Amino acid sequence: MEYILYCDESSDDGELYGDFFGGCILPAGKQQRISDALEAKKRELHLFGEIKWTKVTEPYVEKYCEVIHSFFDFVRSGDVRVRIMFRKKANQYRRRGVPGKDKYFKLYYQFIKHAFGFSTPASVTGEYYLHVLLDELPDHTQLADAFKEYLCKMPAISGYEASGIHIRKRDIGEVRSHDHVLLQCVDVILGAMFFRLNRLHLQIPAGASRRGKRTIAKEKLYKYILSEIRTIHPGFNIGVKTGARGREYPHWSSPYEHWEFIPNEGVRSNL
Repeated sequence: MEYILYCDESSDDGELYGDFFGGCILPAGKQQRISDALEAKKRELHLFGEIKWTKVTEPYVEKYCEVIHSFFDFVRSGDVRVRIMFRKKANQYRRRGVPGKDKYFKLYYQFIKHAFGFSTPASVTGEYYLHVLLDELPDHTQLADAFKEYLCKMPAISGYEASGIHIRKRDIGEVRSHDHVLLQCVDVILGAMFFRLNRLHLQIPAGASRRGKRTIAKEKLYKYILSEIRTIHPGFNIGVKTGARGREYPHWSSPYEHWEFIPNEGVRSNL
């Protein structure tokens, strides 16, 4: 079995929340069919370019809602599983002397390591190879190389010995979101969470007395995304982690998971 993992991150650092990471995982054998269906939906709606949260405007918000609905149909069916992670600014990353770029890769690793349930026993998942497709990284120094090396070594670390995961270095790559509609959908969901958790829906431009049309359009799309998530998790609140909700291995099997990363003194100095 082979799986494809798409990962994205938000470089924005909000007033209340920051360090947003998102991703989706799906069987490699279903990638082409799902991507083709989503691209067809975009063409039907005359969305010929990349869809992104930063491009949401009033004339296009209904079209974005339709694409997101199609995406969540695949999430509801279990073909695609989505994960979102973020950090409250009040919960500081407590490792001393950790520079910004180093912190970025450490948090990215924590997201991939924990959010998708890769420690789940092979008796549940079977043996599988993971292909990791990262949205283009902002840094290509030795930190990025070390990050990819740690991903390769993840199956051998404590707690993962009985898992079914295998990661080969050749299966870790960077891609342009412009070419991958699944990554585009993750970007929109990630952007919506950043927008609402940082209360940007209340933002009024300097010199104005009311919110701008783009802000109103983004709030409408956020509310639509929330309604889609609530078809999976009734009563879901974006400020609270989704939790197990009766699943024995929720990180592996849940269609959608939402997680506030809370650092502690025990975070290791290595990845």
